[in-house]
Amino acid sequence: MIKGGKGGGKTITGLRFESRISLEKAISSLSHYKVSDDTIYYKDKKVAELYQKHKLYKNLLEPNDIDFKAIISKKLLPDEAILIIKDKTLFIIEIKFQEVAGSVDEKLQTCDFKNKQYKKLLTPLNISVKYVYVLNDWFKKKEYKDVLDYVKSVDCYYFFNELPLDFLDLPMP
Repeated sequence: MIKGGKGGGKTITGLRFESRISLEKAISSLSHYKVSDDTIYYKDKKVAELYQKHKLYKNLLEPNDIDFKAIISKKLLPDEAILIIKDKTLFIIEIKFQEVAGSVDEKLQTCDFKNKQYKKLLTPLNISVKYVYVLNDWFKKKEYKDVLDYVKSVDCYYFFNELPLDFLDLPMP
C-alpha cells in the first residue's frame, strides 16, 4: 500500500495501523465486520472478543473466577487483546510507534517475560496466548535487528504497520 492510501488494490489482508488507531476501529473499517460491546462479528457471526487494559481482568478473568493475584504477582495491562473464539487463542497486541529514540527500545525486550506471564494467567481457562508487536517503520532501522531477532527467538511476533488477518485466523472480507 502506498502512503496516502493510493495503490495496493482492493484486497484487504490485514488491519492497518497508523499512529494510535485502536484494534476496534481497524476491525470496524473492514467490510462484513462489526464490533459491538467489545464483541467482533463477521457476517453477523461472533468470531472474537476484544479486551483493552483492565477489561482483560474485568470481562474475561473475573467472570471465570480467576484471581490474577493467585497466579501472577503484578497485573499486566495489554494495549489490546483479541480472543479468537474458534481457536481459544488470545493475541496480546502491543502497538509501538516511535518517531524518536526512547524507552520503547527497551520495552521490546520484555516480550518473553510478559508472554510467559500471560500464558500462566490464561492456563486455567485453557486459552493459548500469542504476544505480538505492531511496529511502525522506525523499527526497520538496522540498530533494531538484534532486538527483532530476539523477539522472534522467544516465540513472540512482530509486524510493521499492519496485522495480517490470517495471522489472527480471522475471516478475510
